[in-house]
Amino acid sequence: MKAPFIPLNAPYSDTQRAWLSGFFAGMHSHMLHNAGSVNQANARILHILYGSQTGNSESLANDAAASAKSHGLLPVVKSMDEIEVGQLTKMDYLLIITSTYGEGAMPDNAEMLWEAANSDAAPRLENLNYSVLALGDTSYDLFCQAGIDWDNRLQELGANRVFDRVDCDVDFEAPAEQWISEVVPLMAEGAETIAVIDTAAQPAKSAYNRKNPFPAKLQVNRIVTALDSSKETRHYEISIAGSGLNYEAGDAMCVIPSNCPQLVADILNALGCSGNEEVPVNGELMPLSEALRTHFEIKLPSKEFLEEIAKRSGDQELNALLNAGEKDKLNDYLWGRDTLDLLLQFPGAELSAAEFLSLLKPLQHRAYSISSSGKKYPDSVHLTVASVRYDAHGRQHKGVCSTYLADLVNEDTEVRIFFTPNNNFRVPNDDTLPMIMVGPGTGIAPFRAFLQEREFRKATGKNWLFFGDRNAATDFIYREEIEAMQASGLLTKLDLAFSRDQAEKVYVQDRMLENGAELFAWLEQGGYFFVCGDAYRMAKDVDQALLDVIRIHGNKSATAAAEYVNQLKKDKRYVRDVY
Repeated sequence: MKAPFIPLNAPYSDTQRAWLSGFFAGMHSHMLHNAGSVNQANARILHILYGSQTGNSESLANDAAASAKSHGLLPVVKSMDEIEVGQLTKMDYLLIITSTYGEGAMPDNAEMLWEAANSDAAPRLENLNYSVLALGDTSYDLFCQAGIDWDNRLQELGANRVFDRVDCDVDFEAPAEQWISEVVPLMAEGAETIAVIDTAAQPAKSAYNRKNPFPAKLQVNRIVTALDSSKETRHYEISIAGSGLNYEAGDAMCVIPSNCPQLVADILNALGCSGNEEVPVNGELMPLSEALRTHFEIKLPSKEFLEEIAKRSGDQELNALLNAGEKDKLNDYLWGRDTLDLLLQFPGAELSAAEFLSLLKPLQHRAYSISSSGKKYPDSVHLTVASVRYDAHGRQHKGVCSTYLADLVNEDTEVRIFFTPNNNFRVPNDDTLPMIMVGPGTGIAPFRAFLQEREFRKATGKNWLFFGDRNAATDFIYREEIEAMQASGLLTKLDLAFSRDQAEKVYVQDRMLENGAELFAWLEQGGYFFVCGDAYRMAKDVDQALLDVIRIHGNKSATAAAEYVNQLKKDKRYVRDVY
């Protein structure tokens, strides 16, 4: 339902006119044209702010901007970390597009603006007309929470909601497109129509995306951990020759997997189905076995599946956990369990094929940080992936995509892929600036790409890598490459943390603290600080270590150290690719 729209047709203030004059004077990529002349002061500006962890919200913000131009609006697209909260008071029309990170948190680039907007000192925004598009995943408890929080807070500050918030699940394209098509005309209502012409050539959108993935070919699949390692990490090289696709160091490649045939067979057996049953999927009939293999998430149990299993089984423990809403206890119960485990645990639930399918979510792509430079390897993409394998509840479990790549794909198999740009996570444009990279385990992937990029560009800036894993003898992946980079001088400094090679565990954050004085000196020289890897433990510990380094070696208070880190974030010199 649309909320009532109140057009604001008041003339621009002197301040706004001055801002517009300066904006148009310095504009390099756009010009306004209306029968030979344009009253610039009458151009309606639509601000579009995005909070994005992986690039989806940024991409949608650009789509909204394109639509705004076609409706005679002047769009201004910015990441949330590019503005201060006071600037919201100077905006009349605003679209917010944000994902939710982890368990209900703001994306990294939205944190500071949100903290300011959510504080008691936040300004009133009675003149602001807005709408929110929220991206999320219903498998998380706090679905689209970041978007919900922004919507509620803007209301509290007096802003006028022009169009009701739209919450998107992982299949966000269609509802997002619908939101853009409905909200932009409302934002243009009552405005003087102008034409906006791009004078700069815009890169053409790739023909390949999630709905139309490129059928790539696997060229290399090799294990890079030792055979006696407690882990199995593999290096993949996937050909994109002839596709017209390109990528930058820091981007992610998304792989659309298919499910393990043995898991499909075991689920069919648990359901009492042959697999030949015809079922409707996206408007067409197909065998149940094919539907389960290629269209549905059959490993991670959905909330709907859990609730139905609990209801039909009458199991007191599971029902109590669901009814109590104690997320941690429910997570402990589900640890290591998948959909098949629950079917086997509660055979009395007796779901039909149609009922079972109705409780499943669509099979989603998996995004992997690219571990190669597109400049050095324009025709192939390298990935560094840990294969997920574990025994639990009397059977072997496998990660959906990691073992799809490891076990099911060969040189004759098409691997359906597309790219997700991550424009914030980039090698510094200034080749002379220092670069500090913290990437234990497979978190090294983008930094392998960054170092290749620096080498290709003949960058003179210093490079420092913090890497670690469990054991040096078995888990030092890319060791020969890294040592060669060090010997050549490309890698200026290397600090290693193998946690199980000594009695007391040592991690990358410990190495940071040990080298705190030099690390702070690199930051003071304009250095960039990058982190990639586990979001829930490593990234938090590294963040705290960074604060401690700045506090101690910068001789700062805790508050001043936090402000220093916030400035690094604003300058896009502290950027994370965490998962």
